[in-house]
Amino acid sequence: MKIKKGDTIKVITGNDRGKKGVVAAVLPQAETIVVEGLNLKKKHVRPRQQGKKGELVRMPAPFSVSRVLLICPKCSAATRVGRREGSRVCKKCNATI
Repeated sequence: MKIKKGDTIKVITGNDRGKKGVVAAVLPQAETIVVEGLNLKKKHVRPRQQGKKGELVRMPAPFSVSRVLLICPKCSAATRVGRREGSRVCKKCNATI
């Protein structure tokens, strides 16, 4: 996969189209990523202590890496990523990422 943890990405399809975020986790076997603040799903949490109430927690869910483009740190454009001599390269400005 050409996307790594800590990369800034832009979503190109789905409900969060056009939004930007930072990759929090990469799941290479499933070819999915988790992005902070995007693709939020509701999870019901049971009360852990007596007398407390249960709650709804919004947490990011993984989605396919094919739905995102990497934002190049040099040219600040959403771009495809290539490989050259073992490093990642921006397809728009040919800068090493």
